[in-house]
Amino acid sequence: MLNALLIAGTAIVSVVAVATIIIRTYNRLVADKQIAGNSFAQIEVQLKRRYDLIPSLVEAVRAYLGHERETLEAVIAARSQASSKLPGVGQQLNDPNVVGTWAASESALGGAIGRLAMVIEAYPELKANETVAGLTEELTSTENRIAFARGLYNDGATTFNIRRQSFPAIVFAAAIGFGDDLVCLQFDDQPEIHQVPAVELVA
Repeated sequence: MLNALLIAGTAIVSVVAVATIIIRTYNRLVADKQIAGNSFAQIEVQLKRRYDLIPSLVEAVRAYLGHERETLEAVIAARSQASSKLPGVGQQLNDPNVVGTWAASESALGGAIGRLAMVIEAYPELKANETVAGLTEELTSTENRIAFARGLYNDGATTFNIRRQSFPAIVFAAAIGFGDDLVCLQFDDQPEIHQVPAVELVA
């Protein structure tokens, strides 16, 4: 009888210990995933700001360089493609295909912005335009915020992935809803569009 009680007591203690480990691990994974998700939400905020700035910059440049129609249309098309891929990515950060498709569209937008930056650099009077200079400054500031937020997200995703892959989480992570790593963001850095100080052109 005593042996049976000892065995039962040991079994109960073991079950409680395992349950405690699972609950603690679950709560940590939830917290880590939430932190990464919040960081990605900051990326979304800044990307949407960039998407809003781009048409204004294109229109300001178009007033000077209507003949650069192909470059301007490429920027708008790339911006449209990237912005259409963004919704829903934040809920599928563990899906490499979804994140990869969106990241590719962001890289394409970065290339288009880079070509626009080269066009702007080639025309001193355009660089000196107050509207263009203000928009490029805002765009550069936004790009810096995107890069910072992306770094925070990658740190959070890495923390989650390490915890998920470590013992004891690796044993039961899939069973409690954490079967996949979060995808770190590796799309190309967006080129900076440097603001050039306004200068007065002497006739």
